[in-house]
Amino acid sequence: MTKHKLIKNLGALDVFCISSGAMISSGIFILPGLAFREVGPGVFVSYLIAGIFALLGTLAVIELSTAMPKAGGSYYYIERSLGPLAGTISGFLSWFALSLKTSFAIFGLAEVARVMFGWNLTLCAIIAAILFVGINIVGTKEAAWLEIVMVAALMVILGGYVIFLMPKVSVLQFEPFVNEGQSGAALFSVAAFVFVSFGGLLNVSSISEEVKKPRRNIPLGMIASVFVVTLLYTLILMVTVGIMPAEKLTGSMTPLADAARIYHGNFGYYVVTVGALLAFITTANAGIMASSRFPLALSRDELLPRFMSTVNGRLKTPLNAILVTGTFIILSLLLKIDTLVKAASTVILLSYVLTNLAVIILRESRIQNYRPSFKMPLYPFLPFLNLGVFIFMIVKMGMEAVEISLIIIGLALIIYVFFGRKVSREFALLHLVGRMKNKRLDTHGLEGELREIIRQRDELVKDDFDMLVEMAPVFTYEEAMTSDDLFKKIAEDIGPMFDMDPVKMHGLIKERELESSTAITPTVAIPHIILEGENRFKLFIVKCIKGADFGGNNSNVGAIFVLIGTRDQRNRHLKALAAIAQIIQNQRFDAAWMAARTEKQVRDLLLLGKRKREV
Repeated sequence: MTKHKLIKNLGALDVFCISSGAMISSGIFILPGLAFREVGPGVFVSYLIAGIFALLGTLAVIELSTAMPKAGGSYYYIERSLGPLAGTISGFLSWFALSLKTSFAIFGLAEVARVMFGWNLTLCAIIAAILFVGINIVGTKEAAWLEIVMVAALMVILGGYVIFLMPKVSVLQFEPFVNEGQSGAALFSVAAFVFVSFGGLLNVSSISEEVKKPRRNIPLGMIASVFVVTLLYTLILMVTVGIMPAEKLTGSMTPLADAARIYHGNFGYYVVTVGALLAFITTANAGIMASSRFPLALSRDELLPRFMSTVNGRLKTPLNAILVTGTFIILSLLLKIDTLVKAASTVILLSYVLTNLAVIILRESRIQNYRPSFKMPLYPFLPFLNLGVFIFMIVKMGMEAVEISLIIIGLALIIYVFFGRKVSREFALLHLVGRMKNKRLDTHGLEGELREIIRQRDELVKDDFDMLVEMAPVFTYEEAMTSDDLFKKIAEDIGPMFDMDPVKMHGLIKERELESSTAITPTVAIPHIILEGENRFKLFIVKCIKGADFGGNNSNVGAIFVLIGTRDQRNRHLKALAAIAQIIQNQRFDAAWMAARTEKQVRDLLLLGKRKREV
């Protein structure tokens, strides 16, 4: 057992299937009967409402996943946003949320086996849980391949259910739209109850470290899955309510199979039952895969014992994290079905609350290296709307679910007392507080961590220009000055490094400037001189806060890159010029340059800038 890296081998189709497979299960094959009992024929609207807000909440998850594609997903983002305490609570909530949802799927699988074959419910559930744990131990790609095959078959079955039964729907079945004594508000209460049906969206964020090309594959896979699943849920519920007598649908544990039997007999019943089995399998498989990444991430950050972060050297899977997660899933099968559903929905909603809050904190902290490739639209309106809606849904869930959530939070606090108090790590909230107080509270640990994440995410290969930037001295000049004053100041700072008299160096820089202006844009200049000798080449980075006047339209040059080298280094000189020219083409470069407060932030603008790299 070693701390091997997880392999990036999941594509957009894998993301779509893992997300969809984790959503389509007990939430549609078992839950509709229980939800119909609460609200009546309008239950399909509750699913639609839940799907819409699941999508809106997931936009925050996608932004964070593309900025920080790391194992542990929402835990990792929240810990880096709000600190170790909030991170520990979030990690446990997300871990238990997906584990409870997985238990719900395994319960559905065992229930089908009990109805069809008379098998013992508990024993069947335990055997199924052990089987899925084994599949995930074998390997992530193997588990994802199984997901693709089963999701494809599942989509065919559910699509056939809608196509063949839609003509049989009677509009009279939808009267009254909600149960007697209920109002339209009940639709929102039930939307909270069925929100567990969309909990699979958190699965992808927790395995984002294993997604190749996350900039493209995570948004594409997740958005496509929530659109498809929400549409499918809504159509399926409309068909089911429209053809099945209310007294049979109320409380039914196999509503879709029972509805199919009405018009297609045992054949329809068994086809839909096979679909249900596939759904339970995909959700259980993806759920164990995703939920096991939370203890892995917590352990990496020293918030759980170290053995939880070990990755099997041969299989490249987090064996201990999977085994512990599997054990919890088996124990949670002992909960009552209603309690299991409410608890799972509540902790999933809490995870969405913290995720949207993390987006607000990271955006407002203005951390330079927070660079999501997908940005949540309508900011800040949308995340604040999500916060209000998800908190409202939690309140409507009732005290029993809230109490279970508080127990989980209490457990997380105990773990934090034993492990988390010793953890000292920078987080985004420190940046935000520091910005509000105009005082530095951060140490750039988070900026550096995000820099390395971006390198891995974008597969940036370190080349000669990176080496130049990393070794380049950075000078900051506060006052406004003419170009000649700037050259004198640069010569004074740089001359001694080349054992050259500053006056002579100033003359060389000025002579080059007289040939043609080195200001290549109104805000950027690249002075350069040639020295005698061999094998000497260096970059110097100068930030002139109030700007230097190079004449004409170039009166406010704030970014100056000084290149000094011998004639035999001409090739490196040209490549450095090309790299700088490409980086400064970014429309946000000037604003980011002036916002950079430290040497590390200035260097990061160049190290992470978009350009063609020399491999």
